[in-house]
Amino acid sequence: MLLPMTTPAHLRQPCPPGACTCGRDRLPEQELLQLPILSLTRAEEKRLLERLENLHSLDDLEHMQRKMLQLLGIRVQVAPGFNEVRTMRGIQIQIDDTPGLCRKTRQTIPAAIRRALEKNPQIAYSLLNANDLLRDA
Repeated sequence: MLLPMTTPAHLRQPCPPGACTCGRDRLPEQELLQLPILSLTRAEEKRLLERLENLHSLDDLEHMQRKMLQLLGIRVQVAPGFNEVRTMRGIQIQIDDTPGLCRKTRQTIPAAIRRALEKNPQIAYSLLNANDLLRDA
């Protein structure tokens, strides 16, 4: 009799105790298996960051935002800041609190998006234009 093969869920290795604020250790085992963010292994995180650093357009950025929400449950919001936007630092990149999202990952995603905006300033201009900030220029 053949038994169905079950592949073990590849979950991200837990962070050292006290080093992270992801809240993974406080979640029950059933919820851990249902969190899509925990399927983001270190190798896949590197691929994600590389993909974010090589964005080509605003549509590409929006596509990646939708994919991260759909596949990982990470909501990333990219918008111009409240003050003047003179540099890429003036563009706010916020990640909603997601249980299981590592503190380190929460910092590296915005950094990768900023690097992409610095490499391709037309993405930032399109973002500003989409938010109607360049209407008087």
